[in-house]
Amino acid sequence: MDIEFLAIADAAEVANQKLYMLGGCWDVWRSPAYPSPTRMAIALAIKVEWDETNQRHPVELSIVDEDGNTVIPDIKAEVEVGRPPGIAAGVSQRALLAINVSFPLPRPGRYEVRALVGQDHVERRVSFQAVLSGGPNMQVR
Repeated sequence: MDIEFLAIADAAEVANQKLYMLGGCWDVWRSPAYPSPTRMAIALAIKVEWDETNQRHPVELSIVDEDGNTVIPDIKAEVEVGRPPGIAAGVSQRALLAINVSFPLPRPGRYEVRALVGQDHVERRVSFQAVLSGGPNMQVR
């Protein structure tokens, strides 16, 4: 099992075994004030090997600040990928997840989205920077 990719987007959904992402792969969140109401999507692709199909695998997603403090409660799920009829023996499958979340981002700084997958806890991380930007009291230089 492996995490093929983890990405942050403005919005995302999975339909018909395809991932649809809007405003994907950003790494800077801009707000004129903090705490900032934040809406984002977490997009995740998991490669499930042939011998791991037809089994449930745990998935845990978290968002933490630069001190390692959780920003939202951990998101826990399970994925299970079957073997479609006619697929060649040994072929891996892909599980796609899209999770849209809304929460107050407490302050400017560095944040990390973390994904843990499977019993072996395969991990992938992606970070973003929250910055103070715009607003009526900001001076532009």
